[in-house]
Amino acid sequence: MKLAAFLAAHALATPGREAVACGNVRLSFGEVDAQSTRLANGLVARGIAIGDRVAIALANRAEFVVAFMGVVKAGAIAITLNPRLSAPEVAYILGDAAPGALVLEDETRALLLKSGRLPGLRLCVDAPAAGELSFAALIRDSGTALPDIPPEFDDCMISYTSGTTGKPKGAIITQANYIMLAAYLNGLQWNLTTADRILATTPLAHRSAFQRLLNMVCAGASLVVMPRFDAKEAARIIEAEGITLMGMVPTVGRMLLPEIEAAPERFRTLRAAVVTGEAFPVEVKQRLLAALPKLELHSFFAMTEVGAITNLGPSEQFAKGSSVGRVSPGVELKLVDDTGASVPAGETGEILVRTGPPGSFLTMRGYYNNPHATAEAIENGWVKTGDLGRFDADGYLYIVDRKKDMVLSGGYNIYSKEVEAAILAIPGVHDVAVVGVPDPVYGEAVAAFVELHPGASVAAEQVVEHCRESIASYKKPRHVRFVQALPRNSTGKVLKYELRQSFAAGGS
Repeated sequence: MKLAAFLAAHALATPGREAVACGNVRLSFGEVDAQSTRLANGLVARGIAIGDRVAIALANRAEFVVAFMGVVKAGAIAITLNPRLSAPEVAYILGDAAPGALVLEDETRALLLKSGRLPGLRLCVDAPAAGELSFAALIRDSGTALPDIPPEFDDCMISYTSGTTGKPKGAIITQANYIMLAAYLNGLQWNLTTADRILATTPLAHRSAFQRLLNMVCAGASLVVMPRFDAKEAARIIEAEGITLMGMVPTVGRMLLPEIEAAPERFRTLRAAVVTGEAFPVEVKQRLLAALPKLELHSFFAMTEVGAITNLGPSEQFAKGSSVGRVSPGVELKLVDDTGASVPAGETGEILVRTGPPGSFLTMRGYYNNPHATAEAIENGWVKTGDLGRFDADGYLYIVDRKKDMVLSGGYNIYSKEVEAAILAIPGVHDVAVVGVPDPVYGEAVAAFVELHPGASVAAEQVVEHCRESIASYKKPRHVRFVQALPRNSTGKVLKYELRQSFAAGGS
């Protein structure tokens, strides 16, 4: 099964039905299918061979969909570059992947030029600059016959991890991986049909919104893409476009909530919201459902290397609200200790996931150009997630911490998430990150990096005393540092390795 065949089937059945809308641009399934085939032929005619990499550096726009499907139909492998990345981050990815072609636009050109890693073949979806070809002209002038790609070749994406612990790694994702998730699991759990109209609120270059693109390709739903998220504009689009399902991260949910509470009737077509990212606060869920009582909330635990692992459905959002749900159908999951032995229910262990041989079902094929990292991550088909979790008696999974973020102090395991939750309850605290730092007596000690709300005043002694009263005394931070802003990557994740480096450089 191939993504091109899914798209072709929808184009044949309903060629004029809307596939993607972004701003003033609307493309039907027939148009997306035809344009992506022509783009594929244009790439092949200009030397792109099976297995070559093609980078896509586009903000949210309809051409993103055509570009991705054109790359796949050419037998090449796409690399989507988030426009929010810095020039050094882009340079690293382009240097690692060595793409043979690049799709860009006016908005991303300056960032790409700063990277200094541009390939010779560059297609611009806006007016091309010197050395660039016109994306639209290439599509217009290329052939209409679908390139013949060997069926055994299935790689279609190198998705670079967020790099919160160092340099990002490129996970090789296959068409089988995407089809299993977007067509089977999402369809099964969210009841997707061709009648659905899905709103993407975050960058298509990032996993969350990109998966909504694949729901369009595989399930035949229509995709409406916001160029940039704005709560008032999202409310307008949901009402005007008859959106039935939206994907969002919790931040989007919090920002959209005032619009929903002010005029819930504008959201009457919205039947479901699917949420991934950091934990979805119970208070936000309660307010959303108070305003939209018929809304189905789905939240899940997912990672680049193995897709969606769990699902927490609408009826479970409060009874098991702090969990990430039960394991998805067809997924094997076990929790193991440092020796690799399984731990019993209620105890904490590293989460290992298996869905079949690498490259099939949900499991990535491996890390691009990094066999050592692949061997470390996948053993006998089991993907080591690096996350620590526990099961309750009913089979619901709870994420306890990142394995590398657990602090081992004086023989005690201290989970950073637990300490962070305690500190976040202090009035005036906007955000916090907890890491382990070297300690001459206990081996490691807890260090808390605290970001305050503007104008707030909190003393280090208050943080320590609050933790002493809220959690076990041995878990309280030995070091408290106040920072203007926590270091984050382009997807908003805190870079804890930078905090460790900062502590080492500055002492205690």
